[in-house]
Amino acid sequence: MQSKTIALGLALFCVLLTSAAQLILKRGMGATTTVEVGGTYLRAFSSPQVWLGLMLYGTSALLWLWVLSRLDVSLAYPLVSLGFVVTLAMGVLWLGEPFSWVRVGGCTLIVIGVSLLALDA
Repeated sequence: MQSKTIALGLALFCVLLTSAAQLILKRGMGATTTVEVGGTYLRAFSSPQVWLGLMLYGTSALLWLWVLSRLDVSLAYPLVSLGFVVTLAMGVLWLGEPFSWVRVGGCTLIVIGVSLLALDA
């Protein structure tokens, strides 16, 4: 039981790490107005924030392998959807993205779904 608790905690940490990676990648890319693909990637690979975001993704992926070795994928993978909730909230609070009740409703449905899956675990 303790191993499962640790694995669930690490799974949630991975979700937070992946959400942080998304937010940092977005911050590193800034607002883009160009449609030139080469310029977008040149800016991406010269941004320290983009590199940090990629490192966070990589770290999360490595930790996720440990989680998958300890939990059923049918329990672990639905937890990933909680990243939508975290990323939405932080996008509004940290990046100044627009707030929408429709998005909040969607995130509420996600939380309800994940909770139902967790009850069956």
